[in-house]
Amino acid sequence: MAATTTRKSRNRRRTPARLRSYAAKRDVGASGEPAAQGAAARSGAVRRFVIQKHDATRLHYDFRLEMDGVYRSWAVPKGLPQSPGERSLAVEVEDHPLAYGTFEGVIPEGNYGAGTVMLWDRGHYTVSGTAPEQAFREGKIHLALAGEKCVGEWTLVRLHARPGDRHNNWLLIKNKAPRHRAPITGAGRDNSVLSGRSLAEIAGDDAPPTRRAGRASPPARRVGKSAAPASRAKRRGRATRTSATAPARFIAPMKALSVAEIPAGKWRLEIKFDGFRAIAVINGGKVELWSRNHKPLTEHYPEVVAALQAVPCANAVIDGEIVALDEAGHSRFQLLQNRGAARRPPIVYYAFDLLHHDGRSLLEAPIEERQMALDVLVGKGADALRYSPVFETTPARLLAEVRRKGLEGIIAKTPGSAYEPDRRSGTWLKCKVHGEQEFVIGGFTAPRNSREHFGAILVGYHEDGEFRYAGKVGSGFDRAQLAGLHREFLRRRTPDCPFSNLPQPRKPRYGLGMTKAAMKDVTWLKPELVAQVQFTEWTAEGSLRHPVFLGLRSDKPAGEVVREVAPKRKTR
Repeated sequence: MAATTTRKSRNRRRTPARLRSYAAKRDVGASGEPAAQGAAARSGAVRRFVIQKHDATRLHYDFRLEMDGVYRSWAVPKGLPQSPGERSLAVEVEDHPLAYGTFEGVIPEGNYGAGTVMLWDRGHYTVSGTAPEQAFREGKIHLALAGEKCVGEWTLVRLHARPGDRHNNWLLIKNKAPRHRAPITGAGRDNSVLSGRSLAEIAGDDAPPTRRAGRASPPARRVGKSAAPASRAKRRGRATRTSATAPARFIAPMKALSVAEIPAGKWRLEIKFDGFRAIAVINGGKVELWSRNHKPLTEHYPEVVAALQAVPCANAVIDGEIVALDEAGHSRFQLLQNRGAARRPPIVYYAFDLLHHDGRSLLEAPIEERQMALDVLVGKGADALRYSPVFETTPARLLAEVRRKGLEGIIAKTPGSAYEPDRRSGTWLKCKVHGEQEFVIGGFTAPRNSREHFGAILVGYHEDGEFRYAGKVGSGFDRAQLAGLHREFLRRRTPDCPFSNLPQPRKPRYGLGMTKAAMKDVTWLKPELVAQVQFTEWTAEGSLRHPVFLGLRSDKPAGEVVREVAPKRKTR
């Protein structure tokens, strides 16, 4: 007995002050719970949260928020409220060590909190307006949660103490006007996010054997990162969840349908950026950037890689756009294309969708939940990493503002929609202020007057298995581009015209403004290089009016370049 008392006294001296109440109530050797060990406090905006379903004297939920190197904890008898304006009592209890965030099992009888513990939800959170610790001290915490089940915004408000209160009581309120739809979801709503088991299964699997006289119950078994055995899960007909440590992999990006105008209705509206589409794959702090056609971009954008390394997750797949910003903070493709040692514009990765997070695919989750989780993960972000905001306005008003600022256009996404890799289903629409798209280079003309290397490029697109001519582009080139492009052209020369809609040489006149003399002036190329071209409109004959070269694109295969027809849509 004396030795045990001495050991407890020594442990109390080593226990951090914030966890002394936790340590005083437990014999962790008998209960199987984590020891009262502190951790370094984190200063970032994004923190972890967990919710544990606890079948003790009464069934309740334990809501825990990472602060000051521990989990600040509340017992919530009814669980988190789900409907806007709904309230639940949250009783503040002792702080818990961060190791408690992975605890699941049975606390044997005779121990404090005896009963079954399930890891019901986990994720990250941010607090609006101030640091979480400051909000806690002030007694009002406006939370944005991005968990596997809880996605949305809640507020914790400390109540005034009344005579006889043994604990600080708080109200947990579901926000009445959240920025995003915020249900509590998940196919396994009543099962563990760690092991996939129900409370009854945890109690049966982890229950200690019958206590023998004179012997203490063995400690609860804590479930590690692995779930229940796959064979057992399969026998029960339950889908297995990917381990949080399983590596994330590239996902082909979803495509937007080009339209002349966005029809009236409910949309999630975003700015269309003028840069390179990029899929970010994060695995244990290692970051890979991939173009939309799965070409590596990682080495080209070290500032973006460094910013993504700070995202607090085991693994993730993020969809976004890499852009170069001008002095007004607007994305400009030409700045991105022409940057070099003498031109170093700010490079930013605008993240707009979260496809995979900590072993869990989010492709089937509604877009509101994916973006809310992404918003929480990215937080305020570094200079090179920003969350792409969603605008609550009409398409016409946002398009007018985009036009006023000289931006490229807007994206409209259908509320509640899933993510469809490598598809253009129409649930995402894009509307551009100026005509702009990719074209494939099929030839070039000889230089005239003071211009060197070449005069103009001939561009086209694919349609019904043919390569069709769209027009000549003679402006937008600087001297360095003329020389560099000409070197690329010489490697792709071919004797045959690649365009299907230019007439044969025996005819005296050639379509789309091409005369016989002009045809003799052209050097034909294999249609392999993709150019970004801006123009005012398509003519009735099907050629470009006032085209301007913006740069080459290496992120889209030439065979996928089609004419982006933009018909007006009357109905959705």
